[in-house]
Amino acid sequence: MNRLTKLISVLLVAIFLTACGTNNEEETDTQNQENTSSESNPNQEEQTVETNATAEEEVLVSLKNAEDMLVGTATLTERDSGVSIHLEGENLPPGTHGFHIHETGVCEPPEFASAGDHYNPTGAKHGFDHPEGPHAGDLENIIVSDDGTVNVEVIADMVTLEQGAENTLLTDEGTALIIHSGADDYISQPSGDAGDRIACGVIGE
Repeated sequence: MNRLTKLISVLLVAIFLTACGTNNEEETDTQNQENTSSESNPNQEEQTVETNATAEEEVLVSLKNAEDMLVGTATLTERDSGVSIHLEGENLPPGTHGFHIHETGVCEPPEFASAGDHYNPTGAKHGFDHPEGPHAGDLENIIVSDDGTVNVEVIADMVTLEQGAENTLLTDEGTALIIHSGADDYISQPSGDAGDRIACGVIGE
C-alpha cells in the first residue's frame, strides 16, 4: 500500500507540474500576441494619418492659350473654406478678366468651347450679384498686370476636391479652368458677358 500511495503521489505531482507548464506557455503565447498587436498599432495609426492627409493634396492645372502656349499654372488645394486656387500666369493680356470653373475637362483650342458651360451642379443662375446665383464655378475676376503677369489666389467655396463628394471638381467628365478676354459683370447670363475664352486648363488631368 505504501508503494502504491507513493506512486499515486508521484503521478499527481507530475500531472500538476505538466498543467502548470501548459498554463505558462498559454500565458506566454497570449502576451506575445498582445505585444505583436500593440506593435502593429503604430503602423495603423500612421496609415490613418496618411489617409487623412490626402485632404490637403494639391491638384496642378496647366492653362494654355489658343496657340497652345503655356500661360498659367493653377494650384488647387482643399481648405476648410472650400478650394483655394492659386493662379500664376504670364503672357496674358493686361486688364481684368473673368475666371471660371467649367463643366467639362476638355480644352480644345482655339475657342475652348469643348469645356462646356460653367460648372453648375446646383442649377443656379450666374453671378455673385444675381439673387439666384452664383454658379459653383463662378470665381472672382483676376487682374493681369501691364507686364502680362498675374499672381492671385481665389476661393471656390461651393466645391471640393474630394472624389465622389457632392460638388466635386474631380467628376467623370472632368472640369476645367477658363480665363476670359473681358471682365465678368457678376450678373449677366449665362457667363457674365466676359467675352472670349483665351486660356484653358483641365482640372485633374
